[in-house]
Amino acid sequence: MKRRIVYITGLIGSVTTALLSILGFIATNRLMYMKLKDSDVILKREVGAKRFDEHWYETVRKEDLWIDSPNGYPLRAVFLKPLDTKKTVIICHGVTENKINSMKYARLFERLGFNSVVYDHRRHGDSGGKTTSFGYYEKQDLQAIVHAVRKQIGSEAILGIHGESMGAATTILYGGEFEEEADFYIVDCPFSDFSEQILHILRINTPLRSRMTLRIANLFLKIRDGYTTTLVSPREVIGKVTKPMLFIHSLEDDFILPDMTKELYELKPDRKRMKLFEKGAHAKSFNENPEAYEETLQRFLTDYHLINPS
Repeated sequence: MKRRIVYITGLIGSVTTALLSILGFIATNRLMYMKLKDSDVILKREVGAKRFDEHWYETVRKEDLWIDSPNGYPLRAVFLKPLDTKKTVIICHGVTENKINSMKYARLFERLGFNSVVYDHRRHGDSGGKTTSFGYYEKQDLQAIVHAVRKQIGSEAILGIHGESMGAATTILYGGEFEEEADFYIVDCPFSDFSEQILHILRINTPLRSRMTLRIANLFLKIRDGYTTTLVSPREVIGKVTKPMLFIHSLEDDFILPDMTKELYELKPDRKRMKLFEKGAHAKSFNENPEAYEETLQRFLTDYHLINPS
């Protein structure tokens, strides 16, 4: 009888371990290898919405850049130079997108007096890298981009960073964890903590509503990709960001909740502005409110003497 109990207990333990291993592997696969949008679909979408002007892109003065990531792969960037100025903004796209999605912001900043650098995050577009880490490795890549751009424009030129969604979280992580070479930041719909963001997605899309799922995923994520979701937390570093920051979110966003932006805004000690748009789904604040979005940026840049009053 005792042997039977031991056997059954061992069998249950083995099955449980196997199931947890499968769960951990599947969960980390979903994170590390999140399905990317097709590049042609992104291009067709942006051209159709008149957010990307192919003629402008073909004729504008620009420089193709390949920048080495400290993580061992090349990053593809394009330095767009429509204006005779050193003022520059680096634009960071969201997860599953690519640099074509950033072109609408490049045109916006051109109207505000800035050249811009658009680039592909690791594993996106033309850049290298095998996995997506939602800001953990991307912040180091952004640091490499900033170094390369700063070297071109010089130490006295105004340099900003605009990030959307994952790009916004990456921007905050960069600003809070590295020596700041940028002069200002604009963060559009960032998450404040990646663990909380994953739990939010699990709760609305799956029956897996427990933190146990996340703990299992983190164990496998640490083994497979060298980090855990707890290390991707803009709320933990936002207090170290000293340069002016504009927070943007849409109140209709149900993917990354606007409360996360409100939290980050409260945690940044000073030199900050926030704009919450009534209309717009996730990462759609500009698409739905283009004029008000531009006015918000212009006011922010003017308030902090980064551009002259119009």
